[in-house]
Amino acid sequence: MVWGGIALLLLSASLYYAFESKIPFYVAVVIFIGIYLVVVNFFRCPIRRFEGDTENVVVAPADGKIVVIEEVDENEYFHDRRLMVSIFMSLTNVHANWIPADGTVRLVGHQNGNFHKAWLPKASIENERSTIVIETPDGVFIMARQIAGAMARRIVTYAREDEDCYIDEHMGFIKLGSRVDLYLPAGTKVNVKLGQRTVGNETIIAKL
Repeated sequence: MVWGGIALLLLSASLYYAFESKIPFYVAVVIFIGIYLVVVNFFRCPIRRFEGDTENVVVAPADGKIVVIEEVDENEYFHDRRLMVSIFMSLTNVHANWIPADGTVRLVGHQNGNFHKAWLPKASIENERSTIVIETPDGVFIMARQIAGAMARRIVTYAREDEDCYIDEHMGFIKLGSRVDLYLPAGTKVNVKLGQRTVGNETIIAKL
C-alpha cells in the first residue's frame, strides 16, 4: 500500500514536469486518487462485532451480494445434497472474510484451479479455492469455500484444523474480485434473498 502510494506520487510528479500544460497532471491525479482509494478500501480488514446470540447462527462471511441460493450436490467433502448460498464480492467490497459460525474447524484444504469470473456457476468447482469445514457445538457441519475470481490470484486462509473458531474472527482474505460459498444442510431456511447486499459478520444468512 505504501509503496503503491509512493509510486503514484512519483508518476504524478513526472507528469507535472514533463508537460508545459498541467492538464495531464490534474487528470492523472484525479485518476490516481480514485484508484488508490479503491485499493485502500479493498485491503481494509475491519474489526466487527456481531450483535446478538450466536447459537445456531450462520453469519455472512463476506461483504457483497447474494448471487446463488440453491440446493446442489457437494462432491468434494460431504458427498450429498447441500444448500449453497454464494456471496459475490466486487472490487469495491472489503475482501476480508469472517468465520460464519461458532464451532471447531474440521478441515482446511486448498485446490488449485482456473480463474473464471467469480459469478459464474462453474467457478465454485473449477476455480482456485480454499475450503473450510466447521462442526458446530450441536454437531452440524457447514462449509465455507473461498473462491478466486478472474482477477484474484491469492487466497489467504487463517483458519486451522482442529482449532475452535468463533463468529467475529477473521477467516481469511481473498485478493481482488472473488466470492465465498456457504454449504449448509439441505432444507435449511435462509434469512437472505437473491440480490441482497450482505455485510460480513453482521448479516444473518441462516439459523441452523
